[in-house]
Amino acid sequence: MLKNTLSALALAALALSAHAADVLKVAATAVPHAEILNFVKPQLKAQGVDLQVKEFSDYIQPNAAVEDKQLDANFFQHQPYLDSYNKDRKSSLVQVPNGKVHVEPFGAYSSKIKNVKDLKDGATVAIPNDPSNGGRALILLAKQGLIELKDPKSLTPTPLDVAKNPKKLKFKELEAPLLPRALADVDMALINTNYAIEAKLNPTKDALFIEGADSPYTNIVAARADRANDASIAKLIKALHTPEVKKFIQDKYKGAVVPAF
Repeated sequence: MLKNTLSALALAALALSAHAADVLKVAATAVPHAEILNFVKPQLKAQGVDLQVKEFSDYIQPNAAVEDKQLDANFFQHQPYLDSYNKDRKSSLVQVPNGKVHVEPFGAYSSKIKNVKDLKDGATVAIPNDPSNGGRALILLAKQGLIELKDPKSLTPTPLDVAKNPKKLKFKELEAPLLPRALADVDMALINTNYAIEAKLNPTKDALFIEGADSPYTNIVAARADRANDASIAKLIKALHTPEVKKFIQDKYKGAVVPAF
């Protein structure tokens, strides 16, 4: 009898362990990443994966939480940002296999002008203060002919790398989440699409100019190298790459977010 009881307890423990192994904790910014993850939760649940989405409002903590093993993966960033983060923080997070999901075309916004041609000499332009997104903003300004960069091929230029600035634009570097709130205080701001959408800005209508679909800044799912090939993460990627998710992205964001699969 005791032997049978112990066997039953052992089986129960194994069942609980297996259940715990199927919990997948993923960090994400609210829009669109958490919305997309929540869309695939029912599909993953049917496959035995309990997807738990943890929302963050900044670009530092989602990586730190994964690096510290508090969470299993994250979905909020592009590869140039991850490369910059790994270099600065001496971390080693990686894109998971087939981890590309979508592009959020980066745009310029203003509450003071309706056309970039009206941008005055000496105007103050707010850009993100992290190397990858700040560089992305400068590259977009260069493509508009507003500035010229010393190295047009670099993905991480800074204001110090501006070779020509005919309008004598003044650059104000801010934390990416703060950029929408800075619109009243600057002449123009280059804003990541997730924060633009949260601020009720419509990138396809409100942006003075915006990246094309050929942007190299594809948003990815990232994890620690020792977890990148986990079965539960592979199931997540498969769920994110379905025709249903593509339609969800196209219908909900109407060009402000573009599927990359």
